[in-house]
Amino acid sequence: MLKIGVLGAGHLGKIHIQCIKDIPGFDLIGFYDPNPEIASQVEKEFQVTNFNTLDELVDAVDVVDIVTPTVSHFECASKSLKKYKHVFIEKPIVTTLQQARELIKIAGEANVKVQVGHVERFNPAFLAVEPYFDKPMFIESHRLAQFNPRGTDVPVILDLMIHDIDIILSVVKAGIRKISASGVPVVSDTPDIANARIEFDNGCVANLTASRISLKNMRKSRFFQKDTYISVDFLNKEVEVVRIQNADPKSKSPALFTLDLGPGKGIKQIFFNKPEVKPLNAIKAELDSFHSAIVNNTIPPVTINDGYSALEVAHQIIEKINQSALNV
Repeated sequence: MLKIGVLGAGHLGKIHIQCIKDIPGFDLIGFYDPNPEIASQVEKEFQVTNFNTLDELVDAVDVVDIVTPTVSHFECASKSLKKYKHVFIEKPIVTTLQQARELIKIAGEANVKVQVGHVERFNPAFLAVEPYFDKPMFIESHRLAQFNPRGTDVPVILDLMIHDIDIILSVVKAGIRKISASGVPVVSDTPDIANARIEFDNGCVANLTASRISLKNMRKSRFFQKDTYISVDFLNKEVEVVRIQNADPKSKSPALFTLDLGPGKGIKQIFFNKPEVKPLNAIKAELDSFHSAIVNNTIPPVTINDGYSALEVAHQIIEKINQSALNV
């Protein structure tokens, strides 16, 4: 049984606390939150011990789950790693690339497990279509949200778009050739709506849009690859896979429709498929996977280096937006 403690008991922290309580391999020792009102309320609601300081909690556990605001991630993670604790850290991993590089160094010296909370990797809709990916060459993602003051401590790129950056980097196995981006601060001091175009060395192009000032919520991505179109609705947990293949007169599978490409070019059939999306609590699943990585001494599904890669691309996008603003 691994002793675990949670740093941060805000909206997401409370969800983590409940999920951890439902994972048999974890023994939830307690939590720490610097806000006394939140700490008192959470202690009563979940019947979990509230520690007086961060250090006291870290000393009492084997695993630290960091669900604090991004600006405090580095302090919390570095303290925990220097005490040889396994660390689960919410996205984005830290604020700056320098902090991320330092954290990677500290984690390597501590020789412990670190997993980054890019939860969309565990979204049941994404898991349902993951086996269908085969070198996508064009990707379009829209992540739109109604305004919520929570998260405005960072640009929308680090708050929302970074989810899709991580998903795309996990699917496209190629280096990045070029990034173009634009964004606008509307209600906060940093960009609230942004668009980025990522061009990869293998020719794949990804077009990402993120907004936290929309009238409705949307989390959709579309992937186009040879003979296949894949649609993922991360919000509503719905997927579609459309495949094009040579017509087979012996096939008993009903095609959506048939395309005659002309003399000598053959006939193609369009097949529509909706893979089963199995119900799953993504946050519980990622925490459970971290437990498994620790006890089985395996590589976590989302490594500290994955977290760094997503952060690096996010900062390149932010830099491009800043450059565009200076040229106006």
